[in-house]
Amino acid sequence: MSDLIEIQSQIEKLQKQASDIKAREFGKTVQDILAKMQAFGITLKDLQPGKARGAKGKAKATKVGKAGAGVKLAGAPKKVALPVAAKYRGPNGEGWSGRGLTPRWLTALLVDGKSKEDFAIKS
Repeated sequence: MSDLIEIQSQIEKLQKQASDIKAREFGKTVQDILAKMQAFGITLKDLQPGKARGAKGKAKATKVGKAGAGVKLAGAPKKVALPVAAKYRGPNGEGWSGRGLTPRWLTALLVDGKSKEDFAIKS
C-alpha cells in the first residue's frame, strides 16, 4: 500500500512540474508564433480552415486535423470517383455496380418476378 501512495505522490509532483514548465514556456511560445506571423504576414483569417493562401494570394490546399481526414480547403483538388465494376448485367448488356438507385431495367425485371441474383455477374 505504501508503494501506491508513494507512486501517487510522485505523479502529483511530476504533474505540478509539467504544469510549471508549461506556464513558463507558454508566453515565450506565443511570442515566437506572433513573431513568425508578423514576419510572413499571416493573419488570424489565414489560420481559419478554408481561408489559407499562398505567397501570391492564391488559395492553397493544406491538410488540417487528424491525418487531414475529410478536410478540404479552397483550391484543393476535387476527389475523382473511380468507376466501379458492374455487379449485375442486364439482358441487353446493361450494367449496374449495385450502388445507388436500382436502374429502370432491373426494376422492371424485378416487377416481372425475377431476382437480382438472376443478373449477378459470376466471378
